[in-house]
Amino acid sequence: MSKFFQALLSGVFFTYFIDFFFFLGLKQNYFDSLNIPIYYNILFADNQNAVIFFLLTLIIGFTTIYLNSKVFKITLISTLFIVGTSTNIASLGYSVGEKLFMTQDTILKNKNHTFVGNIYYKSRNGIIFYDKELEKTIVLSYDELLNN
Repeated sequence: MSKFFQALLSGVFFTYFIDFFFFLGLKQNYFDSLNIPIYYNILFADNQNAVIFFLLTLIIGFTTIYLNSKVFKITLISTLFIVGTSTNIASLGYSVGEKLFMTQDTILKNKNHTFVGNIYYKSRNGIIFYDKELEKTIVLSYDELLNN
């Protein structure tokens, strides 16, 4: 039973470490490059995928504790770390952020105006939107939009 908890704890530790660097790369190369004002902790907390986090925790944890092959353990953790930290490469981090958060060619409406452009990010407080007519980034509140 203690080996089971050891596997879970080591899996959570390694997964959290990989996850931290994944979101750090997104923050630096997507959000900062688009001047989106978001605090790292909010980004990290709001965009966790619990299923993926739990599956990686189980895979990493049980591999590191129960398998005897040191080569496989090192290869698995190194590969996952390299994949997770690859978002720290500027072009790759921007591309991943774009795929995860951007919605292109979107039309949003409020009582007074129709906005045509790209959604950069849907935050807790509103939508970070690039308006093609204004040629600038604006923040639209969820309350003011008619179709969100």
